[in-house]
Amino acid sequence: MARPELPLAQLHAFVVLAEELHFGHAAARLGIAQPPLSQQIRRLEDKVGHALFTREPGRVALTAAGRELLPAARRALTDLADGLAAARAVGSGRAGHLRIGFAASLALTVLPGLLRAFRERFPDVRLDIREMTTAPQIAALRDKAIDVGLLREPPADDAADDEAELAFRTVLTEPFVAVLPSAHPLAALRTVRLARLAHEPFVLLPREAGPRLHDQITGLCAAAGFTPWVAQRAVEWQTVCALVETGLGVSLAPASIRRIRLKGVAFRTVEPNARTRVAVGWRKDDPSPLVAHLLATVSRNPDSAR
Repeated sequence: MARPELPLAQLHAFVVLAEELHFGHAAARLGIAQPPLSQQIRRLEDKVGHALFTREPGRVALTAAGRELLPAARRALTDLADGLAAARAVGSGRAGHLRIGFAASLALTVLPGLLRAFRERFPDVRLDIREMTTAPQIAALRDKAIDVGLLREPPADDAADDEAELAFRTVLTEPFVAVLPSAHPLAALRTVRLARLAHEPFVLLPREAGPRLHDQITGLCAAAGFTPWVAQRAVEWQTVCALVETGLGVSLAPASIRRIRLKGVAFRTVEPNARTRVAVGWRKDDPSPLVAHLLATVSRNPDSAR
C-alpha cells in the first residue's frame, strides 16, 4: 500500500477553511492560532504543487485545484471517521460478525430466547446461525468455522487432546421422553417403563451425529435390560418423529421435541428418569468480545430457554 502523501491534519484544516473561507473563523473552529493554520495550508499547497486558495484582503476563495480536491478530502475524512467508529464498535463487541452453530432441537428451547436477548443488547452484531448436530459443531469450533456452539451432551471434562482447546458450559438439562405412534398401546399410559420398549423397533440418530447423546440413549436401554433394535436412523428429531408417526418404530428423545406437533405421535414420560445436558461451547483462546458477550447473555438469561 502506498504511503499517504497528505497528513490528515492538513486535509482537515483545508476542509474547514474551504467551508469558512475566512482564516480567522477557520482557526477558531480548529482551536488553533491563525499562523499555524496558514502554515498547514501552505504545506498542503506545496504537496499539491498548486495554490488551493486565492488570498485577497477581506476575501478567500477556492481555486480550481482547491475545488477539485475538496470532495476527495471530505470523503477521506468521512471514511476515516466511519472506519474508526466501526473499529471501535467491533473492538468493544458492539458490532461485528458472530457465527453460531446449534442443534436443531434447540430451536425449540434455548435458541429463540438466547438470540432475542442478545439482539436486544447488541442490535448491530450480524449473526450467522448454522444448524449442525453435535459432532460437526465440535469440529467446526476446532476448525474456527463457527465461534460458538449450542449442542447436546458435549465431551466430558477428560476429553481427548483435540477437544482440550474447547470449553463447555451447561445451559440447561431436560428429561427424556418416549416417542410413540399415537395408536401404540403404550401411548395410553402416562408413564412408560423403558423395559417395555425392549421388543420395539427404534428410530435413532446416527451415532456420528452426536456420540455422547447416542450412547446415553443406548445406555439407558442397556440399564433397562435390552439393546435397542435400530430399524431406522434420521439426523434430525423432526424426521425421527415423522418416521415414528408412520409406524416404523419408537424412540427416546429430549423432552423439548414435544413441541413438534404431529397428530400421529405421542410423547410419554419414561421411567427410570434421566436427563440430557444442553451446553454452550467455545474456543478457550478466542479473544473475541462477541463471544464473551454471548456467554454473558447465556449466564444472564438462564430461564430464556424454558
